[in-house]
Amino acid sequence: MLKLGLTGGIASGKSTVAGMLLGMGFAVLDADSIAHKIVEPGQAAYDEVVKAFGSDIVGDDGRIDRARLGALVFADPEKLKRLNAIVHPRVREIMVRQLQDWERGGNHDAVFVEAALLVEANFAKELDGLVVAWCSPEQQLERLLARGFGEQEARRRIAAQLAVAEKLRQATHTIDCSGTVEETGRQVEALVENIRHAAKKRKA
Repeated sequence: MLKLGLTGGIASGKSTVAGMLLGMGFAVLDADSIAHKIVEPGQAAYDEVVKAFGSDIVGDDGRIDRARLGALVFADPEKLKRLNAIVHPRVREIMVRQLQDWERGGNHDAVFVEAALLVEANFAKELDGLVVAWCSPEQQLERLLARGFGEQEARRRIAAQLAVAEKLRQATHTIDCSGTVEETGRQVEALVENIRHAAKKRKA
C-alpha cells in the first residue's frame, strides 16, 4: 500500500484536492479533523489545552472556541509551538494506527494523509511520497479575506506555516491550484494515473 501525504499552505487548495481524491475512491485520512476532535470536551487533549491557555478559550457550551484559541496562538509563535506540542503527538498516534489498519485490511493500493503541517511535524518523512497543493501567497491572502479573516489575522496564519517554496522542495508531486477547479482536476487525474501505475509496479 502506497502511503502518500497531501499538504499545502492555508487556503492553498489542499482540501479541494482531497475532495477530488475521495471522489475517485481513495481513502483520505484528514489529520486536521483529528486535531479538531481531540480537543473536544472529554477527548485526549481537551484538559491539557485548557490548562495551557486558560478558561477564556472555552465557550458557553463548554467547548474550546477555536477562533479564540487561534487568535491567541497565531499572535505568539511560542504559544503556537506549545499547542502543537500537545496536539501533534496525539494526532500522529491516531494516524499511525489508522494507516496500520488500512495496511492490514489490504483493500487499498494507495491512501492519502491530508494535513496542513505534514512537513512541519516531520510526518512526511514516514510516507512514500508527498503531494503539495499550492498557489501564490497573494491568492492565499485573497481567499482568507473572502472567508472572513481580517488581513492581519490572515497574514499571521500564512506566516505561521512553512513557506510554500520549502514544501515544494520536499514534494514528489505538485498540484498548482492557482487556476480554475477544472485545471486542478486535470492535474489530480494525472496524479492518480501516476499513482496507480506506481502501485501496479510495486505489486509486480
